Amino acid sequence: MRLITEGLHQLWGFPPNFVNIYLMGDVLVDAGTKFDRWRILRQLKGRKVTAHALTHAHPDHQGSSHAVCKTLGIPLWCGELDADAAEDSKLIFARMKRHPLNRYIAPLLHGPGHPVSRRLKQGDEVGGFTVIDTPGHSAGHVSYWRESDRVLIVGDVIANMDPLTARRGIFEPPTFFTADVAKNRESARKLAALRPEILCFGHGPPLLDGSKFQAFVARLQD
Repeated sequence: MRLITEGLHQLWGFPPNFVNIYLMGDVLVDAGTKFDRWRILRQLKGRKVTAHALTHAHPDHQGSSHAVCKTLGIPLWCGELDADAAEDSKLIFARMKRHPLNRYIAPLLHGPGHPVSRRLKQGDEVGGFTVIDTPGHSAGHVSYWRESDRVLIVGDVIANMDPLTARRGIFEPPTFFTADVAKNRESARKLAALRPEILCFGHGPPLLDGSKFQAFVARLQD
């Protein structure tokens, strides 16, 4: 487990930074695919974890949520508009665009649904961070912001790696993975307006120069 900054760790994954999972205070953020359960539980052994929160309910973020929550006896929290999909994995696919990767690959990655005990909304506090509503990639996507040191967990609003090729760099998520591209760009601008200094992504390594994120978002056009 890698310390990014005070109170925020990134779990090790394989390949590195490809599908990211974080420990934010005592809250686990995201849970990878269903194949990640053992590497998550191994790294959390001996650590205090009181809850599990999602950025969104796509299969590469909720895949091990049920297994982790059940094993550790912790509640699942999720953005209110993604909560139903987190509870019933069939709804995840019903909301995704028609594309071969969504049709054939995504079902291999998702895990069973799990009851959501807290439906997160703008301004809620989670693990010392504030919930920011950032819809677009999914209806209920949320990000997590700590203003005191300007640290932001972006989720999949923007990536620091091409999730299809693993090429490094700042990218928008692929359009066929994103429910509403225009709304996702609005969310990206909302996050850039916070002027974050350290950014953590669902895909790609942390970014320690927030100006690069702001410059990328400034170039986005509807």
